[in-house]
Formats: sequence, structure tokens, C-alpha cells
Amino acid sequence: MNPITLDFGPQTRIVARLAEGVRDDRLADPTPCPQYAVRHVLGHLLGLAVAFRDAGRKDLGVTTDTGPQSALPDIGPGWREELPKVLDELAEVWREPAAWTGMTRAGGFDMPGEVTAAVAVDELVVHGWDLARATGQAYVPDPAALAASHAFLRAAAEESERGDGIFGPVVPVPSDAPLLDRTIGLSGRDPGWTRPA
Repeated sequence: MNPITLDFGPQTRIVARLAEGVRDDRLADPTPCPQYAVRHVLGHLLGLAVAFRDAGRKDLGVTTDTGPQSALPDIGPGWREELPKVLDELAEVWREPAAWTGMTRAGGFDMPGEVTAAVAVDELVVHGWDLARATGQAYVPDPAALAASHAFLRAAAEESERGDGIFGPVVPVPSDAPLLDRTIGLSGRDPGWTRPA
């Protein structure tokens, strides 16, 4: 994965369209992400877009230094305007070759630029799926982003002594299942998850 072969733009636009399709009366609905309602997934997407945008800029500070928090991420009143804006900025930053080189930081972890990009793409793919499933929307991720997410999660699971993914224990999925299902399984989610009736 490098700036020549992966453009974040197609995936950030897909996530922005999913967010636009979320009705206000769905914000408290459950999601495949344990403990997160729809509003929390949206809040997490907003926070990670800012953090990885700033990581790509090497603009290190509060947004890149903050690790996982005990409080659930949430949205403010301007999220419908803010989220697509920062997603566009995220994609634009990672079109610059300099974003992919050297060291940077996100979530309080120092990482090479290329690894940081892989984490960002994976977050966009997996949480895009969370949002789509929770709100009953169709989801077809960008093929290049999906392939990058799958490779990242597979490597993470192989490196784990317990066979866990970065989000939790891998959920077994048949080897001939669609790539999206295999990727979601590697993330620790059940690709068959559906919204409660």
C-alpha cells in the first residue's frame, strides 16, 4: 500500500454517504460494535478522521496523542456538516507522498506513515460496515480499501499469539466467503450481524 496505489477518497466518500443516510431517530440504535450506539460510531468516525488527518500532516498534538478513552465517543450538533468535511480533508492529506513517509502518531502510538495509513483505511472500512449494518443501508466498500483492510487484519491476527484480531477474537468465516465477510470476521465481528427487530 502506497500513495500511488491507494486513494482514501473513494472510501471516505462511501462513509460520508452512509452518515448522510442516518436518520435522527436511528442515532440510539445498537451496532455490531459492542457498547456503541449509532451516535457513538459516528463520533468515533469523526474523531478518527481528525486524528489520522493530523497524523498524515505530522501535526502532532492533542488529536494524535489521545489514546482509547473510557468515555464513549459522541457527536455534537454540527456533526452532519463536520464529518464529511473532515473525511474529505483526511483523503486529501493522504494523497501527499509525504504523509506516507517517516514516523507519525495516532491514538497515542508512534507508527511509520505507511502503517498509520493502513490503520486509518481499516478503521474506515470496518466502521463503515458497522454503520451500514446498524442503519439498514447497503454497503459496498471501495475495493482497494477493502483489500488493504483485509491484508492488515490478516497480518494482525497472524501475529497474535491467541489468534485475535485488533478488535477482538477472530470470528471464523468460510474461506470461500466474500472478501468483505472475511475481513469483518478478522475484525472480531460476526458478518451475519443484523439489526434487532
